[in-house]
Formats: sequence, structure tokens, C-alpha cells
Amino acid sequence: MKKLVALVMGLMMMLMMVAGCGSDGPKKMVIGLDDNFAPMGYRNEKNEIVGMDIDLAREACKRAGMEVEFKPIDWGAKEAELKSKRIDAIWNCFTVNPEREKVYGMSKPYINNSQLVVVPKDSPIKTLEDLKGKIVAVQDDSTGSYLLEQPAHKELAASMKEVRKYPDFAAIYMEIDNKRVDAAIVDAVLARGYYDKKKPGAYRILEQNMGDEVVAIAFRKDDKDFKDRIDKAMDEMKKDGTCKKISEKWMGADITKY
Repeated sequence: MKKLVALVMGLMMMLMMVAGCGSDGPKKMVIGLDDNFAPMGYRNEKNEIVGMDIDLAREACKRAGMEVEFKPIDWGAKEAELKSKRIDAIWNCFTVNPEREKVYGMSKPYINNSQLVVVPKDSPIKTLEDLKGKIVAVQDDSTGSYLLEQPAHKELAASMKEVRKYPDFAAIYMEIDNKRVDAAIVDAVLARGYYDKKKPGAYRILEQNMGDEVVAIAFRKDDKDFKDRIDKAMDEMKKDGTCKKISEKWMGADITKY
């Protein structure tokens, strides 16, 4: 009888240990984003934060057993927000580049994107060379801003009359509409996935782009737990077609990277 009791007690202890292990890890992930970046993450007419990245994040966190909170941030302060632990991730069409890989822990890429030059429909600008002497808008601390500082585009940037930096793309498109800038460097997902649909025929995209890229989710460099759990969930979502379905809902095509 004593042996049986000891066996039962031992099994109970093992079950408690297993249950304890299963409860390890974060229960919630706070995601920082620019809530003016449609259609990836933005506010709808009800002031709700919606978008392709929002749907992907909700589903990935659900599969990873975590609650999710979306926190709008100043895009120029995103690194400070992450390092101070006010947010746990940046999930907002975040381009991978060598400089960012030194600072952030990056998930596996999940989207193909590119940087486009957008001009008003009646603009005389046809090529990148035509940007000489023009006022060009970029989002502050964005990939467009970064590209103009790279060797491949430094000469082009130096030829421009002015490069103006704005906090978000909503402000940039307002400047284009009001003809206060001649052109803007914009993510393809935003230019084609939102503004071309919102105002058909109002803008023109140059055939030459500023470069192709891949998009990932950024975490703190030493925060492997969040990264591994999200990578695993996203792998499952790619495999079962969930990423494709969400992409087609928002973009009308599958832009997810496999």
C-alpha cells in the first residue's frame, strides 16, 4: 500500500512539474507599431487598429499561447521603446538590413517588399534621375531614409534640392496632395496596397524602384524566447496557408515569403 501511495505521489509530482514547464515563458507580447501605416497597421473609421500585420500577429500570438497588445509608438524612437521594454516587438513591415541586424533580433523574413518612388499623376518626373533639384519626402528613420544614405544612392540624394523627413506616411501623402513635395519614397505594400486603392489615379509610381527587400519582426537582441515562439507559429501559418489567406485579404495577392 505504501509503495502504491508513493507511486501515486511520484506521478502527481511529475504532472505538476510538466504543467509548470508548460506555463513558463511570457504570457503577453506588446507590439509597437506606426498606426498610420496602412494596410499593415492603422486605425479604421471606428478608431480600431487593424491591418495585415495585426491579423498575422493576433494569430501567431494565439498559437504561441500569448495575449497581444498593440502600442502605437513614435517610429523614430522605436529602438528606445524596445530596449526599455515598453514594447516586446516591432511588427510593422519592418525591413531587414545589415545595420538593423546588429541592433535587433530578427524573426525569419515573412514578406517581400520594395521601396518605390511615388509622384502626383501629372508630375513631369519619369525616372530617378529626374529627382535632381526636387523636394523628396521620406519617413523619419525609415528604409527610404536609410537608402538615401547608402553608397548606391548617395549621389542621387546629393542632387536633390531637399530631403524632408516626416513622422508617418499619412503626413507624406498629405504633402504630395498639397504639392509641397515633388516625390516620396514609399513602401510598396503601402503605395500599392492602400493609397492606389484609396485614391485611384491620383498618384503615379516610377518604373525604377529604390530596391527590393524582405520584412521581418524585430525583437530585443537577447530575447530569444519571443523570437522562437513567433517563428514557430509563423512557420505553422505559412505551412497551413494562413499567411497566404491573410495576405490576399489585405493585399489582393500573396506577398508572404516562404
